[in-house]
Amino acid sequence: MRNLIPSWVRVLVIFFLLFIGVEYFVESGDRPAFIEEPLILLFLLLVVFILIAIEGIIAAMENILFNGLDEAAKATYLEKKNKVPEYKLVNWFKKTYKKSVGTKPIEAEAEIILDHNYDGIRELDNDLPPWWKYGFYASIVFAGIYLAKYHVFNGDGQYVELEEEYAEAKVAYEEYLKTAKDLIDYKSVVLLTEASDVSAGKTIYAENCVACHAVDGGGGIGPNLTDKHWVLGGGINNVFKTISKGGRSGKGMEAWSKKGLKPSEIAQVSSFILSFEGTTPAAPKDAEGDIWEDPTKVPENAKVIDSTKVEVNE
Repeated sequence: MRNLIPSWVRVLVIFFLLFIGVEYFVESGDRPAFIEEPLILLFLLLVVFILIAIEGIIAAMENILFNGLDEAAKATYLEKKNKVPEYKLVNWFKKTYKKSVGTKPIEAEAEIILDHNYDGIRELDNDLPPWWKYGFYASIVFAGIYLAKYHVFNGDGQYVELEEEYAEAKVAYEEYLKTAKDLIDYKSVVLLTEASDVSAGKTIYAENCVACHAVDGGGGIGPNLTDKHWVLGGGINNVFKTISKGGRSGKGMEAWSKKGLKPSEIAQVSSFILSFEGTTPAAPKDAEGDIWEDPTKVPENAKVIDSTKVEVNE
């Protein structure tokens, strides 16, 4: 069996199987395991070296044994080595191939030769290959089924199936987002009102924000968080962006996304900070920035005329 497969093929096959096994059993995220864990790469290289060494040792031992034989034994050895056994599977493939082609062997071509003679050129009456005929019959059956399904029984066409797949993908994506809170950014974040989120935001604020904004949000090094004035804009989207990307260039706070806070944690602390508005701190700092009003909020004195028009009473 060793004579049928070259040594380099054996080394590659064993290495490939080992590589697949490592990738399957070792958790490495999106990157290959041998990149994530350098020791795995070292292990794979060591295995390759050992396999090559084993093949080299076996080849050297065979060569030594061969050189120790007499001429008759050498001839017998070479004959056995170069002889390829006829396996049943190989024979089955050969027979199947001949049947699928459907041609006559050269010695039997006299049976299908035609009388036509063109300057000594004769024509054979070969049948179409069986594989071609069976494929043609299968296409006729497929056409009948297709015609019945889509033109007789009005089956869903490709556009309807595409819309259904889009709808299923949208539902799956929404379900995924429920458990993937760290995919949010300042554009997609929403105000969190659950008690657990507000409590988590309070803890994050106490650990990271108190030094600059005071425990009650009255401000210190940083601005007052209890009034309606905002330096970089209020609302959950602006506050999330400020905390995530940092304040003004050269001054203000750093980008907390670079200091270890996850998007979900920034959303929680942003929601907690907005709860300070309207409260009375012990030592409020003077207002900074401009008064911020939510551009999407309809004024209290507004009168809705229709779905596209709003009238504000002065």
